Amino acid sequence: MTAAEAEQDSGVGLAGLPSVADPSKVAPKDARALTKTFLDRLTELEEGTHEYQYVRNTLIELNLSLVRYAARRFRNRSVEMEDVVQVGTIGLIKAIDRFDLTREVEFTTFAVPYIVGEIKRFFRDTSWAVHVPRRLQELRIDLAKANEELFQRLDRSPTTAELAEHLSLSEEEVLDGLVASNGYLTTSLDAPADHENGTTRVTTFADRIGELDPAMEVVENLHALKPLMEQLGERDRRILQMRFGDEMTQSEIGAELGVSQMHVSRLLTKALTRLRRGLLAE
Repeated sequence: MTAAEAEQDSGVGLAGLPSVADPSKVAPKDARALTKTFLDRLTELEEGTHEYQYVRNTLIELNLSLVRYAARRFRNRSVEMEDVVQVGTIGLIKAIDRFDLTREVEFTTFAVPYIVGEIKRFFRDTSWAVHVPRRLQELRIDLAKANEELFQRLDRSPTTAELAEHLSLSEEEVLDGLVASNGYLTTSLDAPADHENGTTRVTTFADRIGELDPAMEVVENLHALKPLMEQLGERDRRILQMRFGDEMTQSEIGAELGVSQMHVSRLLTKALTRLRRGLLAE
């Protein structure tokens, strides 16, 4: 018989504690008593040892029912309950690591706020459609509460200045929070915006988005080319005007200038290369 089997038969587990074959099946009343016993022993063990890990892991399993209890408050969220329980377990572990027996408070009373806080933090960090800083996420909640309180008091929506005074913030900070709130929820561009008058066709938000005007690129290019053109010699500018403004062929340009078509081609290539380099440099 092994030492572990002997401990199981004697009802004594590692670290001289009661043996718990399946902590998940322990009744709540017994779990509370065992939790106190295991917490007492945990303070006496050296962190990182096999005994320490055994006691800590048993405490986690004994109190998973607390995590499930807290997670039920969030069952209507669009997140798998298993994921919520996993996040809440992180809060439970933090509570075990930070619990102080000298406080004379029940472990369940101490642990539940840690568990709920971890779950709330998870939803706060993952529910936003657009990521914004934590400070602005928290400010959104404060603004919502302040807006409701002031609306009840004033019987109207509060102004930015009134919100700022109520929260002891500057108006700029309030505006930052209001703008950031727009990132909490988003709507698909394919979502219906409204029905067109007199028809059954549904207009989506995407239908209202303008398209790029190809003429804008032409204007931008001309604006960028103007100072570069001024750096060219008079002959190069004239050749470019005849080729692209008057749409003359290279042979026609050569006849106009009294040079060969091959020479016109070299002059065009040189001028265009210089313009291209100037545009890329910008």
